[in-house]
Amino acid sequence: MRHWIRRTAAVLGGLLVLLLLYGVLIEPRLILDVEREDVTLPQLPETAAGTEVALIADMQIGMWWANEGMVERAVEEIVEDEPDVALLGGDFVYSSSPSIDEQVDKVLELLDPLLQSGIPTFAVLGNHDYAVGAAEEVTTALEAAGVTVLRNEAAPVPGTGTGTEALHVVGVGPVVPGELDVDAALADVPDGAPRIVLSHNPTAFDEFPAGTAPLALAGHTHCGQITLPGTPDWAYLALTEEEKIVAEGWAPESYGAEGNRLFVTCGTGFSVVPVRINAAPEIAFFTLRAEG
Repeated sequence: MRHWIRRTAAVLGGLLVLLLLYGVLIEPRLILDVEREDVTLPQLPETAAGTEVALIADMQIGMWWANEGMVERAVEEIVEDEPDVALLGGDFVYSSSPSIDEQVDKVLELLDPLLQSGIPTFAVLGNHDYAVGAAEEVTTALEAAGVTVLRNEAAPVPGTGTGTEALHVVGVGPVVPGELDVDAALADVPDGAPRIVLSHNPTAFDEFPAGTAPLALAGHTHCGQITLPGTPDWAYLALTEEEKIVAEGWAPESYGAEGNRLFVTCGTGFSVVPVRINAAPEIAFFTLRAEG
């Protein structure tokens, strides 16, 4: 009997080691999920139908054993796809060591193919960008490189029309004290203009009034990062009760105000530990369709 128990324990231990090696070396480093969605966007004029939007989030440079290689691959994939607009969903940096300047330089280096491509690019900041005191440095560096950083404001996408016809990106701050102002962001959008809402935290979505966020995009959750049957709440990361509602993909139709939709991407980086299991790095593309 004891021999059987030891053998079983050895087998289970071996499987655990293999799973850990997979989660450290295979899934986060070699597997990139590319999500593609068609979305009907209210008020989008026929002239802008077919507009393609790319989304990447959670680079988290500065995390120990950061996923820089996957970020580089994801950026290359976006550039090769040639979307009409690229969105960066925050958490560019992760820690205070190495220095913020070093982390920001690495962010710009990894984003350089996108920055040189001429694809209009918009960004919001994430909670880690603020937590390590890097919000101003990240904003200044991205804007100097041609990225429009939206901090509770909105801006039109070049080439999608003018005035109320232009597609707008509405960017809000992360859900940290004093940084989220939905009203200020929406005030920049002309009445009736088509819009995409970009936020770092999915929980910001519930703050938008009915019909003001017909397509909202977020990151932050890493889709749980480690999601295994039988583990607490099916996820390793300590997601808030609200974020458990939407940790991955499309939110339930009942979540948020009427006429609003939310998609949460898995992002590319790590938090706490450099492991991903059943939550592969992801970039997402959205092809916009006009109503009717």
